[in-house]
Order: sequence, then C-alpha cells, then structure tokens
Amino acid sequence: MSIGHTFLGLLESGPRHGYDLKRTFDERFGQDRPLAYGQVYSTLARLLKNGLVVVEGIEPGGGPERKRYAVTDAGVTDVEDWLARPERPEPYLHSTLYTKVVLALLTGRSAADLLDSQRSEHLRLMRELTRRKTDGDLADQLVCDHALFHLEADLRWLELTAARLDDLAKEVRS
Repeated sequence: MSIGHTFLGLLESGPRHGYDLKRTFDERFGQDRPLAYGQVYSTLARLLKNGLVVVEGIEPGGGPERKRYAVTDAGVTDVEDWLARPERPEPYLHSTLYTKVVLALLTGRSAADLLDSQRSEHLRLMRELTRRKTDGDLADQLVCDHALFHLEADLRWLELTAARLDDLAKEVRS
C-alpha cells in the first residue's frame, strides 16, 4: 500500500495534522499493522519535499509544534493518477512455502508434515478471520474476504502439492 498516496487522498477532505492522519489511517487501513509515528512524519516530509503537500499552519502544542498539512493541486493529480492505475497482480512465483517443500525433500525431511502443519495454520487463520468478519463492519468484512480468498487458494495449492509429493520428490532428487 502506498502510504503517501493514502495520505494525499485523506488530505483531500481538508487539512490535517500528522497525528490525525495516523489515527484515520490506522482506523481505516491499518488495523492489523498500525503506522509508526516516524513513518507518518517521514512520509509527510517526502510529500512536502516533492510539492504534493504544503504546511498550511503551525500551532503550538504540549510538545513539539503541530503542523497542519494540506494537499496541493499536484498532490491531487498524483493521487488521481495512482487511483487510475491498476495494481499489478501478484503471481507468487517465488513462494517461501514452495521453497520449504523442496528443501524438505532435498534434505530428507518430511514435506508431508510441513504441508500438514501449514494446512493447520491456514485453517486456524481462516477461522480467526471468519470470526472477525462476523463481528466487523462492511470494510472489515471486505478486508477479511480478500484474505480468506487468498488463503483458500493457498489451501488448494497445499492439497495439490500433497497429492503430487511423490512425483516432486523424484524430480528434485534426480
């Protein structure tokens, strides 16, 4: 996710302080991975340097001065371009899980046990996401559905790989 573009989009509704941007970002997009304050302010500094935001005002606070940032016309154009560009599909051609299966086979360890363990972990996470989805709002449901669909695809791959394990073992050992 582009944090900079997300900030630009959030600033289109009006100027905000870095703290406000972090809070809104974390509520809407970062529930599982909230932003660090350092990341917020380094992103804002980069946007400022690139002319995509300006400091609209500075207010004294209990600690450091609080800068209020506003998006520029160039920032609006930048976020429009970003939103119009399709995301590149991630084909997962360099899978850590595949690497582990092959290394298990090459080193004489049980690839079947590895696949079983991974299947259990996927199912555990799917149960957790399903519970979260049941209790969540529409945004949370959509995020959970996205993750669940990817996990379902992974489970299909795990089953297919388990079914082909003997053939794969012969191939990697030859």
